[in-house]
Formats: sequence, structure tokens, C-alpha cells
Amino acid sequence: MGVCFIKISFWVQIFIFMKKQQPIVITLSAACLLLLFIISACNKSSNDTATSVPVISTYPVINSVTTTTAQAYGLISYYGDNAFALTAEGICWSSTNQTPTIADSKTSHGLDTLSVAANLTALTPNTTYYVRAYATNNLGTGYGSVIKFKTNSATYAVTATVSTLAGNVNTGSVNGTGAGSSFYSPQGVCADATGNIYVADSYNNVIRKITAAGVTTTFAGNGNVGYLDGSSASAEFYAPSAVAIDASGNLYVADMGNNMIRKISSSGVVSTLAGRGNAGYSDGTGTAAVFKSPIALTVDASGNVFVADKGNNMIRQITPAGVVTTLAGTTTASLLDGTGTAAGFSSPSGVTVDSQGNVYVADSGNSAIRKIASGGVVTTLIGSKIFSTIIPSPTGICIDATGNLFISDSGDRIMEITTGNILISLAGSLTTTGFANGVNTAAAFNNPQGLTVDASGNIYVADIYNNMIRKIVVTTTP
Repeated sequence: MGVCFIKISFWVQIFIFMKKQQPIVITLSAACLLLLFIISACNKSSNDTATSVPVISTYPVINSVTTTTAQAYGLISYYGDNAFALTAEGICWSSTNQTPTIADSKTSHGLDTLSVAANLTALTPNTTYYVRAYATNNLGTGYGSVIKFKTNSATYAVTATVSTLAGNVNTGSVNGTGAGSSFYSPQGVCADATGNIYVADSYNNVIRKITAAGVTTTFAGNGNVGYLDGSSASAEFYAPSAVAIDASGNLYVADMGNNMIRKISSSGVVSTLAGRGNAGYSDGTGTAAVFKSPIALTVDASGNVFVADKGNNMIRQITPAGVVTTLAGTTTASLLDGTGTAAGFSSPSGVTVDSQGNVYVADSGNSAIRKIASGGVVTTLIGSKIFSTIIPSPTGICIDATGNLFISDSGDRIMEITTGNILISLAGSLTTTGFANGVNTAAAFNNPQGLTVDASGNIYVADIYNNMIRKIVVTTTP
């Protein structure tokens, strides 16, 4: 009877977990199916066996690295024919064995969860380690991919100095210098090759421009809520949420309220690249395509625009000719790795692209950072609702010239995933919401959204509820 109770408890937890991952209408048939499954589990003996070794993945990103400690994560996708086929799970690591096994250092965890979060301890400073998740059943041990990272040296330090480039806590639409200018819920930013910053000033319904010296002007839009193509001064937008710039100086705008992607040419002419105003989902060319709250976008070296279509839970691609296709995701919110429409997102809110064409997504509803490689192959770098405390709600993402990812979290932090697969917190704190310039956790934000990085590596953040554009200068001591 005790074994039966444990089995019932396990499967009820799984049912609750699935329910949390995406909305489910609990029908009579679903309840009967669950009951049948529980009865079947109770009828099996405790000697049930599996037919293959467990399948487990290692998250590619390591968290909270110090000189002697780190955190690593894994996720089990198959453990055996039933819960009792799994006998062990955890993380194993080594500094000498490049394919570590359970014969090396390892952690062990309880068997009532599909996830593994492990604290690696007693590490050596300034040393390369090899890490992978493992899970064992009666047939053997399955391993995830090997992840390599390096512990910090004794002198290692990251200093992130936060200042205000433009704006003040008061809402407004005033052009000026530094705090003499004002914004109204700025949501997206991008930088051009000469260091100018462009801002999607959402509630002012305009696009602003800020020079490196902090001088703010209105770049496009007349301030009225609406939809109108034409010259930059006469054009109309509706709650623009993001901007991105290509190599030729053309600016692209996620015009969220109009469910459109707009283009501002280098000569200042506003046109519609894709979308037709109504909310929905349809691929097609130009106005034949339909979006639902497109909230973020980025552009690659070939002029293709990638859109975080938040309301559709998708990442869409637009060619320079305006042809819209779905790169990955479906309209149903989920957290699924896979290819194209076999993958799932939940309210993606940020998107960026690297020089190789890989697309990275701030998957806000899933508390995760995702990667879309060539062919639309989607994987999870780190995070999920199970691990929601790592990055609770990522809202923006950008990448620098060397491949470091920068992430804004609505929990009021700016974070970085280095090229060495390490997640670090640069500035702000989960426990502090407000406004403060300063260094690292002494700085404070109020729901940071889009962010960008300039050619010099400076980071700029749209601090939406502070109505400011913040600047972060990062220095690293090896």
C-alpha cells in the first residue's frame, strides 16, 4: 500500500506539472485516463523494469560560478517504463576526464522529479571542468551532453557601472540632453555603427534618437496613435515596442499596437514591411502576413528580420522582400525543443541573431533562454518553469561581436551568458526595484525591457517604468 501511495503521489505531481506548463481543460475522459494510469501503476510490482536506459539532457549553461563552486542542471525526458525504474540521478564532473561518469565526482538527488539542479563543490580555481547530467535505471546509466566551463581565478571580478544616458523618472516627450529629455515607457533600443541609440518610445508612439553625448531628438512619428506611412515626420505608429537596424542604416520597428513590422529607410521614409493591422496568424508576403503583438525584432547580415511574435508564441522570419514564414513555434504556448513547428515557446519577448545566423530568444513565459540553429532546430540553453528562479522573466536579449549574450529580466536584473557557457548577474538585484545608478547590485532598475550593445561593448537598456535609457559599462579583471 505504501508503494501504491508513492506511485499515486508521483503521477499526480506529473499531472499538476503538465497542467502548469500549459492550460489544460480537465475533461471526464482525462480524469478517467489518470485514474486508469494510477490503478495500472498500483497493480505493478515494485520490481518493474525499464526497456532502455534513461534519456537526460544537460543544460549548456553553467550558473553561479566562483573559484570553488558552480551550479549545473539537467532534465530527464525518459526514465523507464514507470517511476520505479529510475534508481539514481544527478550531475557528474571531472577536471581530467573529458567524458565524466558516475565513477567521477557526482551529486545524487531524489527520484521524485524530472529535473536535476546540482551544486558542484570543492572545485579548484582557474580550472577547466567537464560536466554532464546522468540518470540510472536497472539497465544502466544515461548521460547528457558534456559541458565545459572554467572556474574563476582568485583575482577574477566583473564590474558593471550603471549610469543614465537619457530621460528621468517623469513621463513626457521632451527632446533635450541627458535628464533634460523625457520618455513615456521606452521599450526597445538598438545601436548603429557610430554609437547612436534608437528608442521605441512606446506610449509616445514615436521613435527617438540619442547621440553618444546623450542628446535626444525625435527620429520618426508625429506622436499620434495611428497607422500612416510616409515621411518620418508625418508617419504614425501605435505603441512601437522594438527597433533594429541593418548594415545600410534602415531601421525596422515592431509596431506592436498595429500588429505590423514597419521600415524606416536611411532617407527617412516609413513603409510597411509586413502585417496588415489585425491580430492573428498567417504567413505570406507583405500585408498578406498577420502577426499578434510582435514585441521584439532583430536583423541579420543579409537583411532578414526575425520577430518575436509574442501573442502567437512564435519566432517569425521576414526576408528583405517582405516574405513572412514561421521559423519556429506554434500558436499553443509550451516549452518544447524540436525543429520548426515541433518546437514550442511561451510569450517570447526578446530576440537576437549572431554572425552565424543562430537566433537566440528570451522566452519570457517559460523563464528560459532558447537557441534556434540552422534549419530551425530549437534547444534550451538554460531555464524553465521548473528552474524559474534562475531567470524568472527574461524580457530582452542581445549579442555582442564576440558572442556574449546579454539578458534583461523583468525581475530588475541585467545578466550575461558568456562565450564560456557561464551565466552571471551584471547589474541590479531581484530584491530591489527602483532607480539607482551605481556598480553591480548597487544599481536598480524598474522592469528593464529591450537592450542593445554598441561597437565598444557598452550596454544600453530601456528601463521602462523609470522612463529612462540606462548605460552599462562592463570591465573584467581576469
